[in-house]
Amino acid sequence: MAVLAGIAAFGGMFAVLVGAYGVRQAQRVSETGVRVQALVKRRPGEAREESAPTRPLLQFVTEDDRVMQVVCPVPPTRRQPINDGDDVLVSYDPADPRNVVVHGREHLGPERVFIAGGALVALLSLTLLAVAIAGR
Repeated sequence: MAVLAGIAAFGGMFAVLVGAYGVRQAQRVSETGVRVQALVKRRPGEAREESAPTRPLLQFVTEDDRVMQVVCPVPPTRRQPINDGDDVLVSYDPADPRNVVVHGREHLGPERVFIAGGALVALLSLTLLAVAIAGR
């Protein structure tokens, strides 16, 4: 039982690190990245009216005049739709222009769930480990 608790604690801590890395990367690109306007484009072959909207493409020009087309990192919502032809403000990492953050739509929920869930798993498994050791 102690071995399983140790493995679970390691997995929980790994999840915390993955979530923290995702939050840090989004903040870094948002703060230090190059800000540009991006054109929202529908994916080729996508119907205009679909029940579940997919993530559109964002097209922008980098500082070195490369035209980039990346999948939008956040899905459109009813409250904040992202329609074909709209312009949105994005920041991109000059070292890797495929890494973008859409301003005003930084949804870091999944990363925060990783942090909270990983911390919970690590805490529970360390408690189990302490109980297993004390029971000897």
